[in-house]
Amino acid sequence: MIFLKDKLERIYSQYNKREYINPDPLLFLYDYPEKKNREIAGFIAACLAYGRVELIMETVATVLAKLDPNPFDYLIGQTKKDMANDFKNFQYRFAKGTHLVNLLWGIREVLKRFSSLENCFYEGMSPEDETIIPGLVFFFEQMNRNKDIGHLLADPQKKSACKRSLLFLRWMVRKDQVDPGGWEKISPSLLIVPLDTHMHKIGIMLEFTKRKSLDMKTALEITQGFKQVVRQDPVKYDFCLTRFGIRRGLSMDDLSHVIHGYK
Repeated sequence: MIFLKDKLERIYSQYNKREYINPDPLLFLYDYPEKKNREIAGFIAACLAYGRVELIMETVATVLAKLDPNPFDYLIGQTKKDMANDFKNFQYRFAKGTHLVNLLWGIREVLKRFSSLENCFYEGMSPEDETIIPGLVFFFEQMNRNKDIGHLLADPQKKSACKRSLLFLRWMVRKDQVDPGGWEKISPSLLIVPLDTHMHKIGIMLEFTKRKSLDMKTALEITQGFKQVVRQDPVKYDFCLTRFGIRRGLSMDDLSHVIHGYK
């Protein structure tokens, strides 16, 4: 593990930089210096982060433009009818305007009850929790009271890997050159890797898992593997490792050569 950590740290030092972010919905969070607005923008961006990245960026930009310059004030100040009118023409893959409006209204209700999304997550946590899952479950229940948000938010009790929710948590809980942070009540040690096809291949490459299913159990296995390397920050290497296979000139074969060449 010492040799693996050294190699991962070198990859982190080289690729965990803002210059490697674009195009990624994480970019939108940098436009909001205040936590109350950043967490809203980040959550919306994460919920819409599926499909082709070009369409993701375009869709997130369109939605946030309606909420600017202050998403918090928009959500607190608008009626549901106002929101329905603002997003009556919204359509993104499986998501329709009604799904988005119900999600926005869910955010509004959470803000009114807990003052912030962070407080809502934290309310669902206990000191003995080893992962963020209890907070995810509680947050989903509070957010989904309208029962009609479509595929915009995954239910953590249905074995879903909850990749988009976990990506949002990485953005808000961690703070470094890439992740802007803002949340202080939740420890990075509780985070779970956002599992997609790229991270799944990486998890197999690092021999952290042999499972084929992209579900929460696999995400937890891979997270446990990273905890053997850096217990207090298991998703530290998520961004830099997933540049391989996404960015031009950084293939999965390149990563495999780097990792296995260092054994």
